[in-house]
Amino acid sequence: MKFGREYEAQMIQEWREAYMDYRSLKAIVKQVLRYHLQKQQHPYHPPPPTGETAPLHAASTGAAGLSRRVSLYRAFSGLTNRAKGGSPKKSHKHNNPLSSKRHHHYHLFDDDEEQVILINEDETGSYNTTFLCSAEEGGEMEVQFFRRLDGEFNKVLKFYKQKVENVMEEADELSRQLNALIALRVKVENPNVDFPDINSISSAPSSPHTTNSRTPAISPLEVIKEMEQAEDKKVFKPAPVEMLDHIKLKIEPETPLSMLKCMIMGLSTEQTFSKPELRRAEELMDRAFVEFYQKLRFLKSYSFLNQLAFSKILKKYDKTTSRNASKPYLHTVDHSYLGSCDEVSTLMSRVEATFIKHFANGNHREGMKCLRTKAKREKHRITYFLGFLSGCAVALAIAISVVVHARGLTKSEGRHQYMENIFPLYSMFGFVAVHLFMFAGDIYFWRRYRVNYPFIFGFDQGTDVGYREVLLLASGLAVLTFGGAISNLDMEMDPRTKSFSVITELVPLGLLILFMITLFCPLNIIYRSSRYFFIGCAFRCLLSPLYKVILPDFFLADQLTTQVQTFRSLLFYVCYYGWGGDFKKRTHTCYESDIYKELYLVVAIIPYWFRFAQCIRRLVEEKDKANGLNALKYLSTILAVAARTIFETKRGTYWLTVAVTTSTIATLFNTYWDIFRDWGLMNRDSKNPWLRDKLLIPYKSIYFIAMVVNVVLRLAWMQTVLGIREAPFLHRRALVAVVTILEIVRRGIWNFFRLENEHLNNVGKYRAFKSVPLPFQEVGGSKSM
Repeated sequence: MKFGREYEAQMIQEWREAYMDYRSLKAIVKQVLRYHLQKQQHPYHPPPPTGETAPLHAASTGAAGLSRRVSLYRAFSGLTNRAKGGSPKKSHKHNNPLSSKRHHHYHLFDDDEEQVILINEDETGSYNTTFLCSAEEGGEMEVQFFRRLDGEFNKVLKFYKQKVENVMEEADELSRQLNALIALRVKVENPNVDFPDINSISSAPSSPHTTNSRTPAISPLEVIKEMEQAEDKKVFKPAPVEMLDHIKLKIEPETPLSMLKCMIMGLSTEQTFSKPELRRAEELMDRAFVEFYQKLRFLKSYSFLNQLAFSKILKKYDKTTSRNASKPYLHTVDHSYLGSCDEVSTLMSRVEATFIKHFANGNHREGMKCLRTKAKREKHRITYFLGFLSGCAVALAIAISVVVHARGLTKSEGRHQYMENIFPLYSMFGFVAVHLFMFAGDIYFWRRYRVNYPFIFGFDQGTDVGYREVLLLASGLAVLTFGGAISNLDMEMDPRTKSFSVITELVPLGLLILFMITLFCPLNIIYRSSRYFFIGCAFRCLLSPLYKVILPDFFLADQLTTQVQTFRSLLFYVCYYGWGGDFKKRTHTCYESDIYKELYLVVAIIPYWFRFAQCIRRLVEEKDKANGLNALKYLSTILAVAARTIFETKRGTYWLTVAVTTSTIATLFNTYWDIFRDWGLMNRDSKNPWLRDKLLIPYKSIYFIAMVVNVVLRLAWMQTVLGIREAPFLHRRALVAVVTILEIVRRGIWNFFRLENEHLNNVGKYRAFKSVPLPFQEVGGSKSM
């Protein structure tokens, strides 16, 4: 693999714009190479430079007079090996990384080498390179190369300094939080004992939740970050355990009951210093340390990749021009803040020691396993079973078609009875399978275009499923569905018993039970972490608005709005195998039941209610009017769905007018929100007219096609109000299934562009980490933390 591709593959996608632009610099080097090749084929001696290039030439010539011959040691090698050759570099202090005291660097060559560049550092910490051979043929392009190189180098330096400052400040806050956590542990374990000094807590007895190894005899501040100053040799002393008098726990209620108490009765959570509070605080601190360590790893990778990129591009430049400019420039890179700052590496080792001591009971292996979660490896057996099950699903689908055609089932007298009773039972699994296939396609294209969907959804590292795994689940469900359908294709009852076979008629119910058992299975099989993540999101959707709304929750609720027919099929299962049907004779009275009609309307509204309630919750918390408008959008959809459902049963001009009016308003509202808000498109002033400034797909026509398809597929509701009950060669139940599948396809397309827009927003804000709430907060202006 070429370095450029490998370099881009290892980038932190949210920081992509902060990396050295290797492609543009490589393009300039190629221009220089083409010029030199043309010069060799057609020698040409240009006149002396004039105009804009003359001053640059004069300055370069004057600077050449400063040349002195000295030896140069290139320090950069791979991960900046400072141990080999030369003295170790001085660390840039965090207290003043942007020191105003600067000096000029004049990097010279050995006696047998020619000086090519002159690098100096100004008062702001920016580096500027003077190319001393600009008077030569093609020198203007090389001057452009070094100007662009300086721009990229200064950009990387500025970003890296800022991020290092941020993590050092966060390290201070984590230190204070850890002190408070240790104090809370002592308080919980010894509620009737006077607070000791924090240095004596190693003698405190352990609780069932903690061990002696978790209460060290030294300050956590001394472990996570040394606060010793070189000037006055003062050491930052830890705060005493009395700090609990000046802090409060910021642990928000997570159960619907506690949330209701806070919302209705206005009760504030009392600080009781109980064991549940301690466990919750430890969980939050554990997550905060893991996320903080991930930031440090990202920063270390950022520093290494950029240094490597500068090395590669300068080597390519030297090889192209036969010059020797890489030595002085890489010497500057290696001795700059990017190459010589060791705060990140030092902080990483201290975070490791702290986490192992306080959160892993001193077990180094377990602690490092939590901090450095390994990326999930692709398994060959997944690909094998995917191919096997996909082949089986295709074979069964062909077999069903052959059986239907060979036996003439489409013309059978029992066709209508089958479509009204059995087809809705199997179509539910078909809707789920199609949705899984579309989601697998979304994952594939998210990965292809570098959309960081695990970070957006909040998956723990190594627990997210790839498109192969989702395709495997979809193929397995398709095989079970087609297998059940082909075993249940009888159209005529047994003439002796005047009923159908009980075993075959119970196959759909058996599939549903198997599906539910698999979904809620507590064993660590069939992607348990992903199943439980789904169940957790679904549970929070079900209890909206009692839970704080996060992106996975409202994303799932949007998916559920597409699966209205699935919810109606579940209702039909209950009626068909329960109070309103005789499955042995394939008859039911569900559609004549008033209770069923009411529930038929309610289950169609429920998914939209989830999103409406979530929008109201976000409106109350975030005070953003956009959430109020989004709530109105879902309210209009609820009215439209209700009007169309009533029109299906009552008919009449009045309900037709209501259905058309509400559906039109909801369609316009939803289409506007999809394209303008969720996708962020249709910007007139964008550099990509009517799109966004930033696009992941290189073909702009794809976005316009997606917008048109979205509008067309949203008009599927017209099938209801226009009275299209059946189509040629399609039963009305099959027509409903086709319309539902088209809506699922529309949702799959929406998913990609919705997450693309979210990813680009993260990229624009350089947001690459989860926001982990910390458990403690100062009160009363105390600085004890």
